[in-house]
Amino acid sequence: MPVVFNLDLFLTTAVTLFVIVDPPGLLPVFLGLTRSMDVHDRRRAARRAAAVAFGVIAVFAIFGRQILDYLQVSVPAMSVSGGLLLLLVALELLTGRFEEPTSTAGVNVAIVPLGTPLLAGPGAIVATMLAVERQPDLAGYLTVFAALIVVMLLVWLALRYSDVLRTLLRESGTVLASRIAGLLLSAIAVQMVADGVFGFIAAN
Repeated sequence: MPVVFNLDLFLTTAVTLFVIVDPPGLLPVFLGLTRSMDVHDRRRAARRAAAVAFGVIAVFAIFGRQILDYLQVSVPAMSVSGGLLLLLVALELLTGRFEEPTSTAGVNVAIVPLGTPLLAGPGAIVATMLAVERQPDLAGYLTVFAALIVVMLLVWLALRYSDVLRTLLRESGTVLASRIAGLLLSAIAVQMVADGVFGFIAAN
């Protein structure tokens, strides 16, 4: 049986993931977290963040339900834990005390918090898991993964060319952007925690 590409499914999944991940909104956070890096390390961090996010979301898309059931972890629990982690990062950005080591070319920043939970957060993971679970055949699975690949490529491009924005903002503008990013990130973190709490309440 030939594999038929479902354009509607592809567009729906890609748009949903793009809105959840929100690469334009992530740019100030990325600039704040990579402020002390040079251009080469910043680009490497962008590449690794997108790769880590793709890997995490893909693993949960395939094995997510089994992993959560085995660990007896609920989606609301993931949301609360991710929100608390983001809140810590947001407070460091707001106070200017972010001291994430960058001697390993941005590996730590690229993995946490950029790769996860900023890019591969509960929203993106659950959305992809649900999209996969709704598909009855291989064609649907491949379409969902094609949408995920496209979105992660767009994320990488947005972060890869954040240097243009950094050049326009200069150092003082980047510092200001990191403070604003900290404020926005704290709001996102609180919303994630609230969603998790409401999820617990609804489940009980």
